[in-house]
Order: sequence, then C-alpha cells, then structure tokens
Amino acid sequence: MDSQKVAILGPGSWGTALSQVLTDNGHQAILYGDSAQQIKEINEQHTNTRYFKDIVLDERIYASTDLKEVLKEADALLFVVPTKVTRLVAKQVAGLLDHKVHVLHASKGLEQGSHERISTILEEEIPKELRSEITVVSGPSHAEETIVRDITLISAASKNLDDAKYAQELFSNDYMRLYTNTDVIGVETAGALKNIIAVGAGALHGLGFGDNAKAAIITRGLAEITRLGVAMGAEPLTYSGLSGVGDLIVTATSIHSRNWRAGDALGRGEKLADIEANMGMVIEGVSTCKAAYELSQTMNIEMPITETIYKVLYEGLDPRSGILEIMRREAKQENEFN
Repeated sequence: MDSQKVAILGPGSWGTALSQVLTDNGHQAILYGDSAQQIKEINEQHTNTRYFKDIVLDERIYASTDLKEVLKEADALLFVVPTKVTRLVAKQVAGLLDHKVHVLHASKGLEQGSHERISTILEEEIPKELRSEITVVSGPSHAEETIVRDITLISAASKNLDDAKYAQELFSNDYMRLYTNTDVIGVETAGALKNIIAVGAGALHGLGFGDNAKAAIITRGLAEITRLGVAMGAEPLTYSGLSGVGDLIVTATSIHSRNWRAGDALGRGEKLADIEANMGMVIEGVSTCKAAYELSQTMNIEMPITETIYKVLYEGLDPRSGILEIMRREAKQENEFN
C-alpha cells in the first residue's frame, strides 16, 4: 500500500497508539483534538502524558486543533472519540470535507437516547458521496500494550469487504494483525457491550470474589451479549472471535481496562460520581449500560447481568445485593437462549 494520510479524530490513548502503528507502517498520521495544551505537547515534546507517562512518540506524528487542516487531502478518517460526541464530530466533518475518503472508527459504545451503533451515526451524518462504507476496527487491544508494540490481533469489519481489506492493510505489521469481517453489527455490539460486563467483573473483584466468579460473569456475560446482538441482526459466530470473546476476556480481566477499574472501585464502596471524576477518561461501560438496558427492555431480550449493573449504576442498588439477585434467579438449562 502506498503511504496514506490518515486523520485520527481523538488524541486519547487508543487514537495515540493507532497513530504510532500507522507511522510505523509508513503512513502520515495526523491527530485532531480540541485541547491546545495537549496538541502542543504532542508536537513539541512528542509525548501524551495524560495517557502514557513514559512513552516517547515518533516525531513524525503531528497534531492539530484545526479540523479543516487535518481533513485536507486525507485519504482516511479514523474516529476514536467518545460515543457521546461522535455525532457532533461527524457533523463537523461533513461540513468541512470536500473529497471522498475512507471512514473508519475504533470507538466502542451505543449512543444514549437513540441506542444507535457508531457506524450508523457516521452513515447518517456523513453523506455517502463523501465516504466509503464504514469500517469498524475492534478487538482485544489495550492501548498501553499496543503503544509499546506488543502483539495485538483485532478485527476490521465493513459491509464492503474491500473497505475492510483497506483497514487490514493499513494497520497490519509485525506486531499488529487484522482479520477482515463483514458482520458490522456483531463486531460493534460485541465491542460496546463487553464494557458493561467488564464493569461487573471489576465489581466482583472489588467485593473480594475470586476466579470462579470471574469465569462465571465472562461466560454468562458473553451469552447475553450474543443474545442481544443476534436479535439485532448479528452473526452468532462473531461473538466467538476476536471482537467477541477475545475483547471480553481482555477487558474483564485487566487493570488496564478503565471499565474494570471503575467496577472494582464500585465493589470497594466508592461512589460512581467520584470514580468518574478520578478516572480522567470516559468510562464507556457506564453510558453503554443505560443504552443497552433500555434497548433490551424495548426488544424484550433478557439480560440479567446488564440489568443488575444498570441498577447498581443508576438506581443505587448495593453490588452485593445485586449478585444475590442474580444467584437466586429461576434455575435454567445452560443452553437455553436466555
């Protein structure tokens, strides 16, 4: 692949890590953000210490607060902004973009209110004549490990296989490997909903439960993620892949995960408002939990773990009492689809 100019919208941990991957692959990575101080640090110090304290970035990585500059002559746009601002940023992009580009995203969540997936938001806000089919880049990937070139395998999903192959070629190298997929719904719902289960797994740890409980919530969490996703039109097999069980394992078992850390703090008795204030980063599992719970109620899909975490986050349910509620549910066969 010839060198591509890639505009990365969102200079957070994952956007920064992916800019390093792209630069390693010989592409021109330009980060867009709205914090002048952060942008200045990236350009002058070649660091992004809000997310990576000891990492020096490649000097070829450039950042800007000027969206028009970032979009100029870009071959591809990569959205890595929090779900809650995706629509706003997409509207801004649509108002400034003057040529057709590949559009990708590497965020994970469902929009509050509409319950829409991120690719749907991008399809609605960016005119079709200005973009490719949306490609979702998702899978088990801690930015803290990718930035130091640890081995990372993820999925690239698009309705158009050629667009997925573009992302595969764009990012793949000796430490990052991408597999193509056409099940956009499956890859997106898996990436969004696993954050909810990670909050629950963290809460179990904070409460003092062990590996048995960890295995239980991951396994049963995957069952209810699959249940909702398939009802939305996803392929069941996707949830057995990198973007499904792979991402769930890495997010629900690691201190790198802000969702796991938030749950752990909840389990130890901290208040959600304090956790969010101290985290300094968006905890997608918190907002996604509300959207997923509302969606499951609308679609009449049983999601007991998600429902319990929703009650803990939004209704003040004590986490330990929530666990007892789940354990006392009606006995079922394991392979029942509920």
